[in-house]
Amino acid sequence: MSWIFALLIQLSFSYLATVAFAIIINVPRKALNLAGWSGMMGWLAYWLLMEAGIGRMMANLTGAFVIGLCGIFFARYKKMPVIIFNIPGFVPLVPGAIAYQAVRAVVMGQLNAALRYVSRVIMIAGAIAVGFMLAQLLSELLYRRAVLKPKK
Repeated sequence: MSWIFALLIQLSFSYLATVAFAIIINVPRKALNLAGWSGMMGWLAYWLLMEAGIGRMMANLTGAFVIGLCGIFFARYKKMPVIIFNIPGFVPLVPGAIAYQAVRAVVMGQLNAALRYVSRVIMIAGAIAVGFMLAQLLSELLYRRAVLKPKK
Protein backbone atom coordinates (compact mmCIF):
# COMPACT_ATOMS: atom_id res chain seq x y z
CA MET A 1 0.00 0.00 0.00
CA SER A 2 1.44 3.34 -1.00
CA TRP A 3 2.01 6.10 1.51
CA ILE A 4 -0.47 8.45 -0.20
CA PHE A 5 -3.19 5.80 -0.16
CA ALA A 6 -2.58 5.15 3.54
CA LEU A 7 -2.77 8.90 4.20
CA LEU A 8 -6.10 9.16 2.37
CA ILE A 9 -7.51 6.25 4.35
CA GLN A 10 -6.37 7.79 7.65
CA LEU A 11 -7.83 11.19 6.76
CA SER A 12 -11.16 9.83 5.53
CA PHE A 13 -11.80 7.55 8.47
CA SER A 14 -10.76 10.12 11.07
CA TYR A 15 -13.12 12.64 9.44
CA LEU A 16 -15.97 10.12 9.31
CA ALA A 17 -15.43 8.99 12.92
CA THR A 18 -15.42 12.58 14.14
CA VAL A 19 -18.55 13.54 12.21
CA ALA A 20 -20.35 10.37 13.32
CA PHE A 21 -19.58 11.12 16.97
CA ALA A 22 -20.61 14.76 16.46
CA ILE A 23 -23.97 13.58 15.12
CA ILE A 24 -24.41 11.28 18.13
CA ILE A 25 -23.82 14.12 20.59
CA ASN A 26 -26.12 16.50 18.65
CA VAL A 27 -23.62 19.00 17.32
CA PRO A 28 -25.50 21.58 15.21
CA ARG A 29 -25.68 20.69 11.54
CA LYS A 30 -23.81 23.80 10.41
CA ALA A 31 -20.81 22.80 12.58
CA LEU A 32 -20.53 19.13 11.53
CA ASN A 33 -18.13 19.67 8.65
CA LEU A 34 -15.71 21.82 10.64
CA ALA A 35 -15.92 19.46 13.62
CA GLY A 36 -14.87 16.69 11.23
CA TRP A 37 -12.02 18.82 9.95
CA SER A 38 -10.90 19.47 13.52
CA GLY A 39 -10.68 15.76 14.28
CA MET A 40 -9.06 15.03 10.93
CA MET A 41 -6.35 17.67 11.40
CA GLY A 42 -5.57 16.44 14.91
CA TRP A 43 -5.37 12.85 13.70
CA LEU A 44 -3.18 13.93 10.78
CA ALA A 45 -0.71 15.54 13.19
CA TYR A 46 -0.76 12.44 15.39
CA TRP A 47 -0.40 9.98 12.50
CA LEU A 48 2.43 11.88 10.82
CA LEU A 49 4.40 12.07 14.06
CA MET A 50 3.84 8.38 14.74
CA GLU A 51 5.00 7.55 11.20
CA ALA A 52 8.09 9.70 11.78
CA GLY A 53 8.94 7.65 14.87
CA ILE A 54 8.15 10.31 17.46
CA GLY A 55 6.73 8.88 20.69
CA ARG A 56 3.06 8.29 21.36
CA MET A 57 2.91 10.95 24.10
CA MET A 58 4.35 13.71 21.93
CA ALA A 59 2.13 12.70 19.03
CA ASN A 60 -0.98 12.86 21.23
CA LEU A 61 0.10 16.18 22.72
CA THR A 62 0.63 17.65 19.25
CA GLY A 63 -2.64 16.23 17.95
CA ALA A 64 -4.54 17.72 20.89
CA PHE A 65 -2.76 21.04 20.37
CA VAL A 66 -3.83 21.09 16.71
CA ILE A 67 -7.42 20.18 17.63
CA GLY A 68 -7.44 22.95 20.25
CA LEU A 69 -6.22 25.53 17.75
CA CYS A 70 -8.66 24.34 15.09
CA GLY A 71 -11.49 24.49 17.60
CA ILE A 72 -10.65 28.06 18.56
CA PHE A 73 -10.35 29.16 14.94
CA PHE A 74 -13.55 27.39 13.85
CA ALA A 75 -15.48 28.72 16.85
CA ARG A 76 -14.57 32.29 15.97
CA TYR A 77 -15.33 31.68 12.30
CA LYS A 78 -18.78 30.17 12.97
CA LYS A 79 -19.46 32.28 16.11
CA MET A 80 -20.19 29.16 18.13
CA PRO A 81 -18.76 27.71 21.37
CA VAL A 82 -15.33 26.08 21.12
CA ILE A 83 -16.53 22.89 22.78
CA ILE A 84 -18.69 22.09 19.74
CA PHE A 85 -15.51 21.54 17.72
CA ASN A 86 -13.17 20.23 20.42
CA ILE A 87 -15.16 17.37 21.95
CA PRO A 88 -15.82 15.52 18.67
CA GLY A 89 -12.30 16.39 17.50
CA PHE A 90 -10.71 14.47 20.35
CA VAL A 91 -12.48 11.21 19.45
CA PRO A 92 -9.75 9.90 17.11
CA LEU A 93 -7.10 10.47 19.79
CA VAL A 94 -8.89 8.66 22.62
CA PRO A 95 -6.89 5.57 23.65
CA GLY A 96 -9.86 3.19 23.52
CA ALA A 97 -7.97 0.10 22.37
CA ILE A 98 -5.41 0.42 25.15
CA ALA A 99 -8.16 0.93 27.75
CA TYR A 100 -9.89 -2.18 26.40
CA GLN A 101 -6.64 -4.13 26.70
CA ALA A 102 -6.30 -2.94 30.30
CA VAL A 103 -9.78 -4.16 31.23
CA ARG A 104 -9.20 -7.43 29.39
CA ALA A 105 -5.92 -7.97 31.25
CA VAL A 106 -7.68 -7.39 34.58
CA VAL A 107 -10.38 -9.91 33.68
CA MET A 108 -7.75 -12.43 32.58
CA GLY A 109 -5.90 -11.96 35.88
CA GLN A 110 -2.78 -10.42 34.30
CA LEU A 111 -2.38 -7.56 36.77
CA ASN A 112 1.13 -6.51 35.69
CA ALA A 113 -0.01 -6.10 32.09
CA ALA A 114 -3.14 -4.30 33.28
CA LEU A 115 -1.05 -1.80 35.25
CA ARG A 116 1.13 -1.18 32.21
CA TYR A 117 -1.93 -0.51 30.06
CA VAL A 118 -3.60 1.70 32.67
CA SER A 119 -0.45 3.78 33.10
CA ARG A 120 -0.27 4.17 29.31
CA VAL A 121 -3.90 5.32 29.17
CA ILE A 122 -3.28 7.83 31.96
CA MET A 123 -0.17 9.22 30.25
CA ILE A 124 -1.98 9.55 26.91
CA ALA A 125 -4.93 11.27 28.57
CA GLY A 126 -2.51 13.63 30.30
CA ALA A 127 -0.75 14.41 27.03
CA ILE A 128 -4.10 15.19 25.40
CA ALA A 129 -5.04 17.47 28.30
CA VAL A 130 -1.69 19.28 28.17
CA GLY A 131 -1.95 19.75 24.40
CA PHE A 132 -5.42 21.22 24.74
CA MET A 133 -4.26 23.46 27.59
CA LEU A 134 -1.32 24.74 25.53
CA ALA A 135 -3.65 25.63 22.65
CA GLN A 136 -5.90 27.57 25.03
CA LEU A 137 -2.88 29.29 26.57
CA LEU A 138 -1.51 30.31 23.17
CA SER A 139 -4.91 31.64 22.15
CA GLU A 140 -5.21 33.65 25.35
CA LEU A 141 -1.72 35.10 24.96
CA LEU A 142 -2.34 36.12 21.36
CA TYR A 143 -5.70 37.63 22.28
CA ARG A 144 -4.24 39.66 25.13
CA ARG A 145 -1.39 40.84 22.92
CA ALA A 146 -3.88 41.98 20.28
CA VAL A 147 -6.23 43.68 22.76
CA LEU A 148 -3.59 45.28 25.00
CA LYS A 149 -1.38 46.35 22.12
CA PRO A 150 -0.53 50.05 22.49
CA LYS A 151 -2.02 52.23 19.76
CA LYS A 152 0.33 54.54 17.91
